[in-house]
Amino acid sequence: MSQRSTNMLEPQRLSLPVQSTAAAWRVLVVENNTGDLEALANGLRRHGHEVEGVGTGGAALQACDGPDIILLDLELPDLDGLEVCRGIRTTCDVPVIAVTSWGTELDRVLGLQAGADDYVVKPYGFRELMARMDAVMRRVRPQPHTAQVVSHGPLRIDASSREVILAGRGVVEVTRKEFDLLYLLASHPDTVIPRKRIMQQVWGDSWSRRTVDTHVSSLRNKLGGSDWIITVRGVGFRFGHG
Repeated sequence: MSQRSTNMLEPQRLSLPVQSTAAAWRVLVVENNTGDLEALANGLRRHGHEVEGVGTGGAALQACDGPDIILLDLELPDLDGLEVCRGIRTTCDVPVIAVTSWGTELDRVLGLQAGADDYVVKPYGFRELMARMDAVMRRVRPQPHTAQVVSHGPLRIDASSREVILAGRGVVEVTRKEFDLLYLLASHPDTVIPRKRIMQQVWGDSWSRRTVDTHVSSLRNKLGGSDWIITVRGVGFRFGHG
């Protein structure tokens, strides 16, 4: 275990201008050190982001479903940071950047294997962190090459607003990954999408077989029927018509 850095941000880099991102994010900062938490939260707020800060793994697991992105200190007082990362990945779709002074190759590998989308070693520059956050958020946003709005009977899926609307029921609340999964299937209504392609396209490097099945089951419940997503045994899934 590497010795903890006393300064999370490199002071010489804080004075450099940071290009603001176009979108404002809800950021959950999980940081054991109060001073580091306040410094990072203030920097993010200056760039228009909404920040919630917590200091324990337990609080992080309780708050993980609300933000757009999580900055997770792996050195926490109550729980192992890697276990917290795994817990977040199991229950939430939100992207995670591990932030820690543990900087060996093994530390990085373990962090990424635990489900982190990126890994930043302290001390780091604020510009670098913002660039990494922006890169992660670009990856989790959908990049559709088909129509922005996909309609099938009473179901309407709008990629620009990320809304799922079912006639007679209005907006159906879905998670980020549920939307990406449904949009992928609905954009290819006559095609069986292999499970491996779904896992790679929707979840990237952080997935499991159970993850896909859980999201399919949840979508079927929210859409009010199993006929919207058809299981093709041994292959994958295809879009149905309710």
